[in-house]
Amino acid sequence: MPCTIANTTSSFIAMSGSGRTTLSPTSAPPKSKLLLPASCDPPGPQNPQRQLAWVVFGATGHIGRSIVKAALSHGDLVTAVGRTYADSIPTMHSWLSAPRSPPSSSSPPDASSPITPSQNYLPLLCDVRVRETVDAVVKTSISHWTRIDIIVNCSGYGVIGACEDQDEFEIRNQFETNFWGTLNIIQLTLPYFRERFIQTGEGGRYLILSSTGGALGVPGLGPFCATKYAVEGLIESMLYEVDAFNIKATLVEPGHVRRDEPGTSTTLPTFGHFSITPASEPYAAATAPAGHAKRMVQWLGDRQPTSVVKVAELVWQLAHCSFPPLRLLLGSFAVESVRDRLRCVIEEIEDWKFLSFGEDGAGSGKGDKSDGDDNADVKYEKDVKMEDDGEGEDISS
Repeated sequence: MPCTIANTTSSFIAMSGSGRTTLSPTSAPPKSKLLLPASCDPPGPQNPQRQLAWVVFGATGHIGRSIVKAALSHGDLVTAVGRTYADSIPTMHSWLSAPRSPPSSSSPPDASSPITPSQNYLPLLCDVRVRETVDAVVKTSISHWTRIDIIVNCSGYGVIGACEDQDEFEIRNQFETNFWGTLNIIQLTLPYFRERFIQTGEGGRYLILSSTGGALGVPGLGPFCATKYAVEGLIESMLYEVDAFNIKATLVEPGHVRRDEPGTSTTLPTFGHFSITPASEPYAAATAPAGHAKRMVQWLGDRQPTSVVKVAELVWQLAHCSFPPLRLLLGSFAVESVRDRLRCVIEEIEDWKFLSFGEDGAGSGKGDKSDGDDNADVKYEKDVKMEDDGEGEDISS
């Protein structure tokens, strides 16, 4: 939708050029507390923290790694799952020497001391596209920790390029990783959570790292957005089915997250977990809409507005809160862009609703009389006459 693209892009530019210097990591005033709202009952005196067992898929990405470190720093048990084709167990063990101190629930972590609880940390490898490897991770984690409380999926892969330019392999690989990988994880863990609810009354929780691309279309990221839309539809539908088993899920939608994890390089790969498809001639112009995603990522560089350390801290709180939301948007870009997108949807509905509900937008007009409306009878007769003449009809007639 042109309206959506224009609004989300202009919102982002406005944030960086209208006096709101949100792109600078040091420009925001320091905050002493970083807490989820009280309505969700976050961990605190009223909701004492207890040790949870996590399985974090996609743990070697910069968001996944920070979530692992946040959970460990709070004393939780964590299975960190890397990629069989790109990571190694020794490398994942080396994370524990990275500086980070256990934070209080009211402030984000700092870099004053290393994480050392190796007994709370289990690195494993799998390929979320391969169901058997996911199953092995789940069974190993249950055997090692005796339980699983939280499933986090940070796995993700995307291709930047016009929809027409992306080949079948690239598109299928995005769906295999982003959608089928998520579905594999869910289908292989739901039976465990359901059985646990029957035995103990406790279910489980899914924290699915989605994207603003799951709420709005982004030119240059069409298939990637399609995978995220699919994931969001899957999770929202599933929640209706599993609520009776005390199983909860949240779609976390971060926006442009920078790498500020202590002990790691602050420089992200230029295109993160995205690969680039060369633009064909129709889409190769410097200002072509299909190049929007690539231009934005290049322009951002290392100035992503959202802190990965703060994101990880809030995700940890999300795992421990009593009433998690269906969606959690993190970062000013995510909030601004998704809100603008929803405004466009509402405006479009209002502009075209007369085709479904008649001129007043409240119904077809048949028998729609209001008490005290002196003109109700006249209006009703007029509507019937117009429908009899084939004029002014809506699709409900």
